[in-house]
Amino acid sequence: MISSLRGRVLHLDTETAIVEVGGVGFSVAVPAPVARGLHIGDDALLHTALVVREDALSLFGFAEREELTVFHHLVSVSGVGPKSALGVLSALSVAQIAEAVAAEDDAPFRRVSGIGPKTAKLIVVQLAGKLKVTTPAATSPAAPAGSDVAGQVVAALTALGWNERTSVEAVSLVADAATDADRSSVPALLKLALAQLGPARQERASV
Repeated sequence: MISSLRGRVLHLDTETAIVEVGGVGFSVAVPAPVARGLHIGDDALLHTALVVREDALSLFGFAEREELTVFHHLVSVSGVGPKSALGVLSALSVAQIAEAVAAEDDAPFRRVSGIGPKTAKLIVVQLAGKLKVTTPAATSPAAPAGSDVAGQVVAALTALGWNERTSVEAVSLVADAATDADRSSVPALLKLALAQLGPARQERASV
C-alpha cells in the first residue's frame, strides 16, 4: 500500500499531478483545489490511496489526512467510485461534506458532476455519524480584528481554492500590518491577502 508520497512536482493539470520520488514519476489524481495549491518544481507531500483494479493501479492524493479519510468513506458508499469521490472533494471541502451529511442535505452532492439524486441520498444516509463536524474555531486560527470584513475575505479566498487554514493565516498576517482603512475594506484586504499568498498562486486560483 502506498500511503503517502513526498517528492518534486514534475507536471500538473486540473486534477492530476506527477510527483517524482527517487527518480520515479508517480501519476496521482488529486482534487482540483489540491492541484491549484501545487506548483511545478515544488516539493510536495500527498496522502495517498492506491486503488487496485483488474486493469489498472490508480493513486489518489490529498493535501490533508482528513481529505483522505473522507475519500475512503465516500468510496464505501454504494455507487460511488474513486473518480466520483474525487469529484465530490473537488467541489466540496471536508467541512462542507460533513455539514451536509449532518444536516441530511443531499443538495450539495447532487450538484457534483456524476452524482445522481439516488447516490447523493445514499451518501447522506451511509455517512451519517461517520464524519466529524468541526467549527472554524476548533480547526483554524482565530480570525483577525474586523472579523466581518476578514470573514468575507477568507470566504473569497476559499472560493478561489485555498483551504480555510491558509486563508485565515494570510488574512490575519496582512490585517496586523494593514492600515485601519485597508482593514475595513474587503477589496483592499483581499488584494493584500492575494499578494501575501503570491502571484503564482493567484494566477492558478483564477484558472
